[in-house]
Amino acid sequence: MARRPRGAVVNRRHLARLERENIQNNYITIAAIVIVSLVVLLVIGGLVYDRVIVAGQPVATVNGVEITTREFRSRVIYERYNLVIQYVNTANTAQQFGTDAQFIGFFQNSLNQIELQLDVELLGRDVINNLIEEEIIRQKAEEMGITVTEEEIQKTLDEFFGYYGGEQPPTPTEVPTTRPTSTLSAFQLTVTAPTATPTLTATVSTDAPVEGTPATEGTPAAEEPTVTPDTPTEEPTATAVADGPTPTATLIPPTATPYTLEAYETDLKNFFSERRGIDENDLRYWIESDLLREKVLEAVTADLSPDQDQVWARHILVEDEATAQAVLARLEAGEDFAALAAELSTDSANASQGGDLGWFGLGEMDPEFEKVAFNTEIGEISAPVQTTFGWHLIQVIGHELRPLSASELVELRQTEFEEWLTQQRQLMDAQIVLFDYWADRIPDEPSITPIDLQSVLAPILSTPTPAGPATTPEP
Repeated sequence: MARRPRGAVVNRRHLARLERENIQNNYITIAAIVIVSLVVLLVIGGLVYDRVIVAGQPVATVNGVEITTREFRSRVIYERYNLVIQYVNTANTAQQFGTDAQFIGFFQNSLNQIELQLDVELLGRDVINNLIEEEIIRQKAEEMGITVTEEEIQKTLDEFFGYYGGEQPPTPTEVPTTRPTSTLSAFQLTVTAPTATPTLTATVSTDAPVEGTPATEGTPAAEEPTVTPDTPTEEPTATAVADGPTPTATLIPPTATPYTLEAYETDLKNFFSERRGIDENDLRYWIESDLLREKVLEAVTADLSPDQDQVWARHILVEDEATAQAVLARLEAGEDFAALAAELSTDSANASQGGDLGWFGLGEMDPEFEKVAFNTEIGEISAPVQTTFGWHLIQVIGHELRPLSASELVELRQTEFEEWLTQQRQLMDAQIVLFDYWADRIPDEPSITPIDLQSVLAPILSTPTPAGPATTPEP
């Protein structure tokens, strides 16, 4: 009869060893849990510190009002997104003109400019300066009683995405504007020839009488001029024509799909999901800042005159005073100003036009030049004037208060506002604090990989252009 195997004998020593192993395993497990917990706590703590504590710390203050790290970071990220999108679009457009070396150079220069704008410190400095200026404008707007409503912000936000309440966007109506011109005096007429009005030149065909115009016997038939197009004409081809009226096709323009609220909300959601670190509150705040800026600009420049004191002058520019005195002597002897300008002036931009500079206001020319031009009588020639460009002889042709064009008035108002804003910043300089650590908190994402168009388009440039079909010259 076979024996049963004996069971393992468990003694106290074996039990003690097992107990020690269990205790060691427990210690290891507890240690692992503690280590993992510490790592998690460190990660969470780091995120909390960066996204809550650091994000809430100011990078600058303006009159006690804080510009937080979060505001600064989100604005930098937004600007970087815009520049990256512009960079990608420019590169894609460049590839459509890949065989044109002139266009390649133009687009490469554009890409290089965007790369420069994406420099971390440069962009960060621009953004923090803009945020400081926006806070100054906010505080000045409050002093002036200027506000922006939620309705104005919403309307601007909707238009930013092209949403007009489900309707098609309004068609802008261009109103042609002309700049008022002065009646030229007899002296001014001798200086400049009137501008010719361009006319269309018609080609008159005399080969056959015009249909529908009866010819009188002995008198040539009156012929209407016909405009000859520049485009090549096709040879007429025989076409079978059915009896009866010829049907005409009516082109029906396609109906545009309305931009619905649902589609707008989807686009809005996608916009922010593609731009991490930015939310709708940020965009609304920036829109509010832009609207406040526009309203403060209107208030600051409300009394700006649409007319400007301007001078119409011409000049002769030479290298030294001795040459200028010699030219002045020739002018005083009766030689023609325009002829001498064409002969001697080193200002190639206008020498061939007799040195004519046209009308200009204060702030457009060298200060020394303007000082003399605005204090010289009409028709008089100034003594030689030295500027950074050389020596000038100036003749004033006209001096009057002239209405500005629409674009000139916009530019003048913007210049006045920028000067006002610079002055306000200087007045508040003691109340502006910029913390040293701001430069360490500039985001560097999103980023780009610099593109060399010559390398990218090398395969296209090296591909020979297929020769076109041979053409036989017409006899």
